[in-house]
Amino acid sequence: MERTFRYDTVSEYNDLNNHETLHPLVSVIDFSKARPRSWGEKSVRINYGLYCIFLKDGKDCELKYGRNYYDYQEGTLVFVAPGQTVVVETDGQVYQPKGYALVFHPDLIRGTSLARSIDDYNFFSYSANEALHLSERERQVVLDCFSKIESELQQNVDKHSKKLITSNIELFLNYCERFYDRQFITREHVNKGILEKFEEQLNGYFSSDKPQVIGLPSVAYFAEELHLSANYFGDLIKKETGKSAREYIQDKIIDMAKNKTFDASKSVNEIAYELGFKYPQHFTRLFKQRVGVSPNEYRRQN
Repeated sequence: MERTFRYDTVSEYNDLNNHETLHPLVSVIDFSKARPRSWGEKSVRINYGLYCIFLKDGKDCELKYGRNYYDYQEGTLVFVAPGQTVVVETDGQVYQPKGYALVFHPDLIRGTSLARSIDDYNFFSYSANEALHLSERERQVVLDCFSKIESELQQNVDKHSKKLITSNIELFLNYCERFYDRQFITREHVNKGILEKFEEQLNGYFSSDKPQVIGLPSVAYFAEELHLSANYFGDLIKKETGKSAREYIQDKIIDMAKNKTFDASKSVNEIAYELGFKYPQHFTRLFKQRVGVSPNEYRRQN
């Protein structure tokens, strides 16, 4: 079994990478300054109690999150949130890590606007094969953001430090959102056909007995079927259709429900159960919210 190393504080991670701790809750790491690394075995697990954003330069080792390897080349951003574990695989030899990292403790952002919005940055829970691939210009923007944070860390800590540092981190994460929007378009060959496959899976779900056996389909169900993380899948569908994956599923349910109301031999309760609703009143409520009238009223009008 792989050994597990834990890094719960910024100072611990700085020590690993031969960096002085300028601030107890945040650090910018230049891996070229780190001592050559050898874990003593080909594969180890690293558990982080920190937010970590790695800018990988070169392929000095393989990184794996869950069952998947990170798909990265020169200039790829990898995002890790507190509590996540990354597997590092090498050939067992000593290697020199390359690239940069921004690491910060959750305590840094408590009470700030970033604390309220941090969960909105879905890329912290994307799967390993959904890393952010940067253009050269984007890579320079990232390095500029790191440089601004590093510059602030070089100052004496005062009452402005926290606000300025967290503001720059928030700016950096907002750039990352922009870069991911670009990637959804430019890496079309990777994402090609996801919407079509989703539609196919959705139709197959309702033409089977799964609604009666499993119940209403969830975003997580289709994400797993398509081998994507729920957040990445949801963001991809939103970019493609302008609707969330949940709204897209509900649209399909309502469309099928409308067709079923034309079968006068079926009661509203029967239609609800066929679609996977556990309680018919939940079906009636959703139908009225989306259509403006109840299923029975819709049936009478048509």
